[in-house]
Amino acid sequence: MGAFYAGFIAEELPVRVRFARGGRLELAEDMEKLGCMRALVLTTRHQAGQGEQIVSALGSKCVGLFSNATMHTPVEVTQEAMEVAQKLEADCLISIGGGSTTGLGKAIAYHTDLPQIVVPTTYAGSEATSILGQTEKGVKTTLMSERVQPEVIVYDAELVVGLPAAMTVTSGLNAIAHAVEGLYARDRNRLSDTLALQGIGAFVDGLPLVVDNPSDLDAREDTLFGSWLCGTVLGQVGMSLHHKLCHVLGGSLNLPHADTHAIILPHAIAYNESAAKACLAPVAALLGSKTAGAGFYDFAMKLGAPAALKDLGVTKSQLDLVADLAVKNVYWNPRPVERDEVYALLTRAWEGAPPA
Repeated sequence: MGAFYAGFIAEELPVRVRFARGGRLELAEDMEKLGCMRALVLTTRHQAGQGEQIVSALGSKCVGLFSNATMHTPVEVTQEAMEVAQKLEADCLISIGGGSTTGLGKAIAYHTDLPQIVVPTTYAGSEATSILGQTEKGVKTTLMSERVQPEVIVYDAELVVGLPAAMTVTSGLNAIAHAVEGLYARDRNRLSDTLALQGIGAFVDGLPLVVDNPSDLDAREDTLFGSWLCGTVLGQVGMSLHHKLCHVLGGSLNLPHADTHAIILPHAIAYNESAAKACLAPVAALLGSKTAGAGFYDFAMKLGAPAALKDLGVTKSQLDLVADLAVKNVYWNPRPVERDEVYALLTRAWEGAPPA
């Protein structure tokens, strides 16, 4: 893994990104810029109250609320939501929430090409990409399409103040994973490297502050900025073993997305570090550690992140299935993806042991 090359093409879809405290109550302005008048608001059941707040703020510019967004974007939920959007004659979608709600909006847009306004309430970063992950019959697949990329993203720090400390940590580590894998991606470049390191740095500095004081709006805004940078990396370059493992675990075992990322991240980094040491050296330095894998494990433990797959309900017998699926249709990876080595990685992650 040598230094990045100077010749690359930076091509971005037109996206309006707005950082504004209280911005969730000013979405009519964003709708007007899109030429839209009939928004359908999307949320999970848990976040329906936040959706109602937006419905109220929009008044006649909102035609309804669909509050059944579901983890891993099941195709049957997407079909249900599309029928609602068609019945209400919605001309745009407003997704308020984390990856589940953003994923639903993307899935609807993929089939209908309706414009999207996304208001993130976590650090998932999916809003910054043209990537859609969805699940059908227990299998999670991903696709890329310009139709999936949201047209507007509104980052409102007031929305993440109420995010519990545990979810703040796992969501932040989920975002970091995008940037870390971007550093050793086959198609990495000068821009993606810069965004990745800036995004990781924002979380390394900001997450401890947010955990100590969840109502610190400045720190929340800094971590949201890191989320956007890490998500932008995800949208620019390919991902590797870490994301493959998390997609397999999430799709086949229906595990919580952010928790799974938080547990797998140090182990996947350690697996690849022997082949990508130069790429990961700046990350180790940010963490004050000799290696990036050990550094992230220690960082996660200090923040109280989950460490063991068994604590998510995974049985040891299920690791065989996960290892088998992980070596099928593998993503490009800087180190060969070998079944026995992957099983050993999963075993350590299942136990909650430090990475090898």
